[in-house]
Amino acid sequence: MGVVALAGVVGGSALWVRTAASGRVYDVAAAPPRDVALVLGAGLRADGTPTPYLAARLDLARDLYARGTVQVVLVSGDNRTEAYDEPTAMRRYLLAAGVPADRVVADFAGLDTYDSCYRAAEIFGVRSVIVVSQSYHVPRALAVCRALGLDAVAVGDDTGRTSPATWTAGEQREILAAVKATWDVLSQRTPILGPRESSVATVLSHQHR
Repeated sequence: MGVVALAGVVGGSALWVRTAASGRVYDVAAAPPRDVALVLGAGLRADGTPTPYLAARLDLARDLYARGTVQVVLVSGDNRTEAYDEPTAMRRYLLAAGVPADRVVADFAGLDTYDSCYRAAEIFGVRSVIVVSQSYHVPRALAVCRALGLDAVAVGDDTGRTSPATWTAGEQREILAAVKATWDVLSQRTPILGPRESSVATVLSHQHR
């Protein structure tokens, strides 16, 4: 009975993710306009620069901004210690790629996908978003964002497929990650919050004048 129940939970979570993401994942060129690109953290190299997976996400966000598809890039990642600061590394990468400093906003408490989506809405006031990650990850991120009330679509990176073993491992992790996401949404887990940030709203208010 336990095995049957587990299979039901896993299957139900996968179905929820697949249904929520259906028809909402785009190529960069076809993505519909949204206010914000939300780039989720994906690790740093030993020298503090983005890993190839994270750099690929940031490249997509840069392209979305350059095309005028989004007005702000919100980089959300892990900064639990002084020695590990994903958002600052992400922001630095985008600035070097030509995105203006006032258009890149950092969330230093995006410890996982749910936290990043939750904080985007509750702390940064985001309502309209393109989630940017690897293509196997964006369905789950989309499902979470939509469950939290965000008008969300996604752009997924596929360049990591050139390393099949790493890519397959990422796909396999999504099975249990979907179960966790389902639990987070159903339990209405509250992540680390803190004061509201006005930086996204300030840029958008100037843009919409």
